[in-house]
Amino acid sequence: MDSRTEPESDGAAAIHRPPLVRELLLVAGLFLVYKFGRQLANGHTAEAYRNAHHVWRWERSLHLPGEGALQSVLLHGHVLVRTANLYYVAVHFTATAAFLVWLYLRRPDHYLWARRVLALLTGAALALHLTFPLAPPRMLDVAHLVDTGQVYGPTVYGAEPQTDSMANQFAAMPSLHFGWALMVAIGLIVATRSRLRWLWLLHPLLTLVVIVGTANHYWLDAIVAGALLAVALAVVRAPSSAPDGSRTARPTLPAPRPAQPAPLARRSAALAETPATRRPAALPDTPAAARRSTLMPDAPAAGGPGLVGAGR
Repeated sequence: MDSRTEPESDGAAAIHRPPLVRELLLVAGLFLVYKFGRQLANGHTAEAYRNAHHVWRWERSLHLPGEGALQSVLLHGHVLVRTANLYYVAVHFTATAAFLVWLYLRRPDHYLWARRVLALLTGAALALHLTFPLAPPRMLDVAHLVDTGQVYGPTVYGAEPQTDSMANQFAAMPSLHFGWALMVAIGLIVATRSRLRWLWLLHPLLTLVVIVGTANHYWLDAIVAGALLAVALAVVRAPSSAPDGSRTARPTLPAPRPAQPAPLARRSAALAETPATRRPAALPDTPAAARRSTLMPDAPAAGGPGLVGAGR
């Protein structure tokens, strides 16, 4: 019987991918809950400015670098500052959406992990936005920073934060721009095996430069976002890392070959070597006379013609 192990079928080896429609509805629902939840923090103007002064003093007591030092680098040229504003406006949602789509198509198990981590991080950020409204540094008079979005463009915020119905400008802490960017980098590092995958860390690093240099966030906003992400990563366990490329079927081991009968020639040779058919061994050397007798013909019978009779 052939006991060879067959490879797994494509259906058995395929990774379970969650239904696309369900995931679209779930992600869209979480986004809407977050957007509408942020609106609940509107109207707390006095508290937001009071908290901004607290954060500014905390940063100075921690000897963190001033946000103005980084902004002065961006203000060296209009192209540089406008590029930073565009990065702040366009890359945040685009990069995160592309990250989730790629994971869904290529790494479904990592997609579920990343989606849960982002949902947990965003929920924690929403709770902090509601309990700790915070005006960004571009609104703080003691910071002496430029609102680069309003001055150079582009921007998604209204000129009057109190009446801005499109976005809650008092939800600076934590910075989801930095938190999501850091999760994108970590997710791609975990889900891939390229030697260059660590370069994805440039995305959160560049995001940090942008959010602080445009005066939309404090240093502490990014620090708190990183701490919340660390908690989310500790709660949601990451799947095992997968190599690049598609998964291959389980390797099969060759089955042991059944015993075959001995070849006919080998069996014939074995039979030829039986005692009855075995050739006798060579005899030892005999005297010369004996050897000659064996070479000469037998002597004639008595009375018959022979050499003796012929001499008579």
